[in-house]
Amino acid sequence: MIVILKHNPNREQLDSLITWLQEKGVVIHTSIGEANTILGLVGDTSKLDIDLIAALDIVQDVKRVQEPYKNANRKFHPEDTVIPVGNTQIGGGTLTIMAGPCSVESEEQVVAIAKAVKAGGATMLRGGAFKPRTSPYAFQGLGATGLEYLKVARQETGLPIVTELMDVTQLPLFQDVDVIQIGARNMQNFDLLKAVGHQEKPVMIKRGMSATYEEWLMSAEYVMASGNENVILCERGVRTFESYTRNTLDVAAIPVMRTLTHLPIIIDPSHATGKYWLVEPLARAAVAAGTDGLQIEVHNDPAHALCDGPQSLKPEVFAPLAGKLLRLHAFMKDLDNE
Repeated sequence: MIVILKHNPNREQLDSLITWLQEKGVVIHTSIGEANTILGLVGDTSKLDIDLIAALDIVQDVKRVQEPYKNANRKFHPEDTVIPVGNTQIGGGTLTIMAGPCSVESEEQVVAIAKAVKAGGATMLRGGAFKPRTSPYAFQGLGATGLEYLKVARQETGLPIVTELMDVTQLPLFQDVDVIQIGARNMQNFDLLKAVGHQEKPVMIKRGMSATYEEWLMSAEYVMASGNENVILCERGVRTFESYTRNTLDVAAIPVMRTLTHLPIIIDPSHATGKYWLVEPLARAAVAAGTDGLQIEVHNDPAHALCDGPQSLKPEVFAPLAGKLLRLHAFMKDLDNE
C-alpha cells in the first residue's frame, strides 16, 4: 500500500499517522519527492482501512500495490534512485561507463587497462577476481589476489571498482570494493542476496539467463528488504533459441524497467553478444533507449585473454566508442528536453 501525502504535510499529524501505522505492525518507507511525500507500507496491510486513512487532512490519495516487490517498486518511490560511488554516481542523468577485463590476470595487466579505459572515458573499473565458469577446467580467476590487484589499479587511477561476489564466505574480502556484482548465475541465490543486503555497499544484480522482469525485481527486493537500498540492475542478455550470439540482449528491458522500478539500469553488451564487433551497435542502442550506464569488457591483448577474449575490445577501440556514446547520451538528453 502507498499513502500519498499532500504538499508540506503537518508534522504533528504525520508523526501521529506514522506511529499509528507502526503500531499495526507495518514497516514504513518514506520517499520525499519534489511535489509529494509518499509512505510505502510493507507488511500485512489487508486490515488497514483505506477510507479511514484517505480521510485524514494530510493525505491526498491511498492505493494498494499488487506487485510482490515493494521497495523496488516505482509506485513506492517515484523519483529515480541515484547511487553515489566514489567520485561519480550511477543514475541521475549520468552515463556511467564501467570498463575493464573480464578477468584480472596480473597487477601489470589490470593497472595498464585501468589507465587506458580512464583515458578513454570510463568512470568505473570492472574486473573479475572470482570467476564463475561453465567448465570446471576453465580459468577460475585469481581470487583474493585479484582483488588486491584491483585495489592497486584504483589507487593508480582513482576509478571505483566493481567486481563479482560468488559466495557468502567471500564477503569479508570485499570490504574495500566499491560495487559488489551479483552474477547472472547467482541472481536467485537468496542467502547471498540477503547477505549483501545486510551491508551498505552498492549491489549490482545481473539478470539471470532465463529470468523474467518480476523475478529480477524480486532479487532486488531481497537485497532491499534486508536493509540495503543501493541496488543497480544489469541486463546482460537472456537465453533464447538463437545460437549465433552468446545471448540475446533485451533492449526492451530499459523502458520496461524504467516504468516498473526507480532503480538504475546498466546494460552489458559484451556478455550479451560474445562478439566484440557487436558491442558498439548494441551499446549505441542501449544509450538511445535510455540506459543509465554500460559495462564493457576491455583487454589489451584479447587474443591471449584467459577469459572471454572474443567479446573484449582493445583500448584503442574502446576510447573512440566511449566518446561516441557520451556524445549520443548528451544528444538524447537534449532531444528529451525539447
